[in-house]
Amino acid sequence: MDKETSNLSIGAFAGAASVGVETIRFYQRRGLLPEPERLAGRIRRYGESDLRRVRFIRHAQRLGFSLDEILSLLRLDEEKDCDQARALAEQKLADVRTKMAELRDLESLLERLVQACGASRSRQSCALMAALKGCPCTEGAVDFGDQGNAGA
Repeated sequence: MDKETSNLSIGAFAGAASVGVETIRFYQRRGLLPEPERLAGRIRRYGESDLRRVRFIRHAQRLGFSLDEILSLLRLDEEKDCDQARALAEQKLADVRTKMAELRDLESLLERLVQACGASRSRQSCALMAALKGCPCTEGAVDFGDQGNAGA
């Protein structure tokens, strides 16, 4: 990084990090990003290490880590604790795999509903709408399993 970006105002820093100023302030309130000191009572200035930290946060978010998990990862990075970081990543991977399985189940259910809806072209009895309403007339035709609470 060049010298021009090592002494940035919050607005310029947010722009360099491709986030909004409020995102920077939010990260500071959450303890993810330290507030830089005011030099000689002037405005705060952000530097290269701050930019790397925001990029780390954004990358971790794209991988599905929550802000609390990211805070843990940041602390682990400071402690150079690779084993704990790996354990967090393994747990995140397990969570992703669970979600993927749930999404495959949801996909299968929706496919059956769409097929059932296409098979009953009657305006009086749409199988999809009946299944969504929990109509007894579709019992056995479409098994919701535990999907009723998926959106709750």
